[in-house]
Amino acid sequence: MELIDRDNHQKLYLQLYEIIKKKIASSEWPVGSQIPTEENICKMFGVSRATVRTAVLELVREGYLKRQQGKGTFIYKNAVSEGLTMLTNFRELLYEEGLNFTTNVLARTVMMPIDDLDVKLDILKDKHIIYIKRLRLINNEPTLLQESYIPYNVCPLLLEEDVEHQSLFDIFEKKYGIKITKVKTNIEITYLKTDEGRLIGLTEASAAILLAQSFYSADTLIMYTRSIKRTDRFNFFLELERKIA
Repeated sequence: MELIDRDNHQKLYLQLYEIIKKKIASSEWPVGSQIPTEENICKMFGVSRATVRTAVLELVREGYLKRQQGKGTFIYKNAVSEGLTMLTNFRELLYEEGLNFTTNVLARTVMMPIDDLDVKLDILKDKHIIYIKRLRLINNEPTLLQESYIPYNVCPLLLEEDVEHQSLFDIFEKKYGIKITKVKTNIEITYLKTDEGRLIGLTEASAAILLAQSFYSADTLIMYTRSIKRTDRFNFFLELERKIA
């Protein structure tokens, strides 16, 4: 039986969520069967009732479990990966294969949403957000300027992480168990402001590619990024793969 790893930085309820999901996917807990009681799951994995409830509620919300009043909680569907999934390494998403890049962190702070960021992040205007501004370089040549906005409640400890040497995707998924399941991307031509041009080595009003991306975990919008890329340096590389159940 897979056990909870208390040395893992991932929260206990997320570990339990993954364990239960694997049991459903492998049919160890088949569709239509009743899952063990909260008390039994607590004993099985050595966790609290609060941990069990949080994991179960998430699985109910995603449709893998279904609660029946007065009867218990039952397996409702198989946990099968479907459709296209995106490889979540920045280099694979935005650059040609085989290129090495470095990152300079220009800013990181907590702020209130300005302009229409509350709309882009689907949060209230009085909610704090984490702001991270980074410059990507290839062979010490500035190539892409990226600003990332994350609702503070999504990952309060994010500012303590090494965002210079790690991708935000890896931090979200590998350390905090926040899986990116959907990305909406809008690509257009923009004309650089003075500061933007200075940072990526172009003059004001030069044309550049703008990627506005919204990242989701299930139905929750967890990050909005605005990336400005030079048009005269390096090609985009986007790879998608279909997982076969």
